[in-house]
Amino acid sequence: MNLSTTVGISASGMDAQSQRLRVIAENIANKDTTGSSPGANPYRRKTITFQDSLDHETGVEQVSVRSIGHDNSDFEQRYDPSHPAADKSGYVKTPNVNMMVETMDMREAERSYEANLNTMQVTRSMQSRTIDLLK
Repeated sequence: MNLSTTVGISASGMDAQSQRLRVIAENIANKDTTGSSPGANPYRRKTITFQDSLDHETGVEQVSVRSIGHDNSDFEQRYDPSHPAADKSGYVKTPNVNMMVETMDMREAERSYEANLNTMQVTRSMQSRTIDLLK
């Protein structure tokens, strides 16, 4: 494997993790978004799935986003009969976004992004040293 291929692999990993961070940010931004009519469903947490994909130009497998889906876990309910989205019993469905899960996913995505960035920086440094040796 040559050094430029390593940079491509790291770049694809950074792209996948940045998309993951966008999904996490959307989940956090909508953690309090309820329905607007009685009994309506609130915001449903989004999930992201990765896959290996072959870069036909280089012949190397890279990571890419397979899909952005929804978490089908149940919504929590809280009693608030004055809320516009309250059902007949006075309960409001709240989003299935768990801040602890989102925070941990965000940290994992950050660390993966950072690892790919470090790999890219080391690879570029090795390329620069190689060029200096050839001078």
